[in-house]
Amino acid sequence: MERVYTTPLIDKLGIKPGARVAVLGVDDAEFRTRLGERTHDITEGEPQPQTDVIVLAADSAEELAQIGSLRDRLVPNGALWVVSRKGKAATLRDVDVIAAARASDLVDNKVVSFSASHTALRLVIPVALRAR
Repeated sequence: MERVYTTPLIDKLGIKPGARVAVLGVDDAEFRTRLGERTHDITEGEPQPQTDVIVLAADSAEELAQIGSLRDRLVPNGALWVVSRKGKAATLRDVDVIAAARASDLVDNKVVSFSASHTALRLVIPVALRAR
């Protein structure tokens, strides 16, 4: 028997009620509707300081180059999700995202299916590097 997963995407992404979220380039109506139902602290583009979750659409090395500056906007235990195309349409590989993350002192620790056409990789600040 095939398992059926029913966890909503917003929960998979760890977006709590009232969380400060920044969205950069993600054009997904269903995601935006659910996000608006979860929190009203949503920034389009450049994140506010102390953002809990940043969702970045990236399909090129140039878009991945933003990771370093976005890291500085996260709360210490926040998450930066990189959303990219999956399957044959993919223009980035997970190793490309992981390499860009490591170059900015971030580590990957979770992957979720964002939609039928996109995947999301969570990047976080390593515990040892989080400000106390």
